[in-house]
Amino acid sequence: MKKGFKIAIIIVGVLFLAGVGFAYYVYDSLRDTANAIHEPVEGRQLPSRVVDIEDSEPVSFLIAGIDARGDDLSGRSDTMILVTVNPALNSMKMLSIPRDTRTEIVGRGTVEKINHAYAYGGPAMAMDSVENLFNVNIDHYVTINMEGFKELIDALGGVTVNNTFAFSSGGYSFPEGQQFLSGDEALAYTRMRKEDPQGDFGRAARQREIVQAVIKEAAQFGSITKANEMLDVVGGSVKTDMSLEDMWTLQNNYRGSLGTVDQITFDYTTPTIDGASYVVLSDETVAEISSELREHLELD
Repeated sequence: MKKGFKIAIIIVGVLFLAGVGFAYYVYDSLRDTANAIHEPVEGRQLPSRVVDIEDSEPVSFLIAGIDARGDDLSGRSDTMILVTVNPALNSMKMLSIPRDTRTEIVGRGTVEKINHAYAYGGPAMAMDSVENLFNVNIDHYVTINMEGFKELIDALGGVTVNNTFAFSSGGYSFPEGQQFLSGDEALAYTRMRKEDPQGDFGRAARQREIVQAVIKEAAQFGSITKANEMLDVVGGSVKTDMSLEDMWTLQNNYRGSLGTVDQITFDYTTPTIDGASYVVLSDETVAEISSELREHLELD
């Protein structure tokens, strides 16, 4: 599984959350693709809520990267990103959930790795399990397979980053300083971990940098003319419960929330239990994360 895939699902999720790059003059041409990727959630065990996005209420999304090929989006979720957006605060928070996080899989009554939830029960079981872990409402989902990553970056025309130290990865060299990356280069840029003195935290920082670079690029007027190409790229790789009308509403009412992306970080342990390695969050850590997310979503 490519390490850089993690950033792919963040990028696609941000594009769908913001709706940037869409314009009404291409509405009709986008409808068929949007209908193709639209897949409502079925079989949730936990009660869902209705968020009035027309009234710009805070909303949450689960973005899942699936270990799959082609247009087959079955399999385990390699990565889960919980995103909350609060238009009144003009802010968005992102929580990367380690794939090996040990938790209850809602609907099966087992305690195991959280990435198993999607394999067992698709988006519904994944959403329920994440919601149960952090005690927050999960309102929508976006899934993508790894093949949509580099094509999406290339559809945007590439992204600009400011690298903090020189390194090589995936056959590419990344000198210190500002540079422009293609889709393949961005994949390699986010993949590197072993040479980074901060390990996973350093890799996460590069992923956030790519996200912000994509947001900046997609917000440019030139990207509007690329809307059809971007939708063609993700059409075979993405599923979401959001309709095209939902995306348009997000474009109009939530776009201002993308100014600052706040990445929630936390401590965890990695014990071996019954022969398997897990990521374990303490009760205190879970409570802190839950409190921050619930406050951002304005939950009672």
